[in-house]
Amino acid sequence: MALMTYLLYYVVAITALFFHFTGHLARWGMEWVILALAITVFPVVLYL
Repeated sequence: MALMTYLLYYVVAITALFFHFTGHLARWGMEWVILALAITVFPVVLYL
């Protein structure tokens, strides 16, 4: 179950980065998603 959670997290993170670099997040006003992922990445990496 934990492996599926990690995989889902990384799929969401990669998708968010894709939308960030293509400019979609800025157009949609959702740049906060990148900040939220940046904050949550540290506990995920420390837990590994």
